[in-house]
Amino acid sequence: MHYPQPLLETHDVSMSVAPEAAQCGFPSPAQDYPTEELSLVEHLIRDKAATYFWRAAGRSMEPVIPDRSLLIVDRGITPLPGRIVVAIVDGEYTVKRLQVDSNGRVTLRAENPGYPHLVLPELSEMTVWGVVTFIISPAS
Repeated sequence: MHYPQPLLETHDVSMSVAPEAAQCGFPSPAQDYPTEELSLVEHLIRDKAATYFWRAAGRSMEPVIPDRSLLIVDRGITPLPGRIVVAIVDGEYTVKRLQVDSNGRVTLRAENPGYPHLVLPELSEMTVWGVVTFIISPAS
């Protein structure tokens, strides 16, 4: 995993949006021109000051997070069970799904069944660095 990069740009990034949704089922007639602008910052970023980009490395979170995906991570969101988080465990960064049982025992779950979950021993030091809000995956 690479270290985070802050969202330094203060101006918005807008792009043209096609006037209709692209059908994932049966095709529909296409139009040849975009009709509106979409603000990427408005749609992807809740709080610029608390938002960072991380590059994911490894396969433990596949298929949800493919290797080399770009993660948008918000440090201002409460890390609730079930959310994917960037955590620091004993000084090392990791991306996993947060699970907390009824006894308060924390498990960081891998999505890939070929990788073990990280059940935190009682004396482990773990901090949730931030919550993953979006995953931008490379096209396959």
